[in-house]
Amino acid sequence: WDAIFFKVLITLVEPHLGRESMTFLSEYPASQAALARIRDDGRWPVAERFELYAGGVELANAFDELTDAGEQRRRHLADQAERRRLGHPVPPLDEPFLAALASGMPATVGIALGLERLMALVLGAENIHQVMPFPDS
Repeated sequence: WDAIFFKVLITLVEPHLGRESMTFLSEYPASQAALARIRDDGRWPVAERFELYAGGVELANAFDELTDAGEQRRRHLADQAERRRLGHPVPPLDEPFLAALASGMPATVGIALGLERLMALVLGAENIHQVMPFPDS
């Protein structure tokens, strides 16, 4: 299901997002939560995250951080099991990260904004490499 969702999103949905105006894509399936909290309002569980698209490009990715160490451990273990099943490399559990969560990380949200993407959009650049501060890196 996840592979199908991701393929449909990337090939059929994303190319049309943010073309005419900024578009927020939210309420991802819970399986797409990554490090985000999951909300279940009785309809179906969704990831507390969004992506912002403008000019046909993803500009930002944000989510309500998962701060529950036990849930985070369960997700990591499930991910490891799936990677083993698929024959993919299995990274070790990040025990220092899980310990930091267990010590009482407060509720928090985060957003990653692609500054080069934003600059390209604002300046009307045809290619992101036209606005890269260090093009060779």
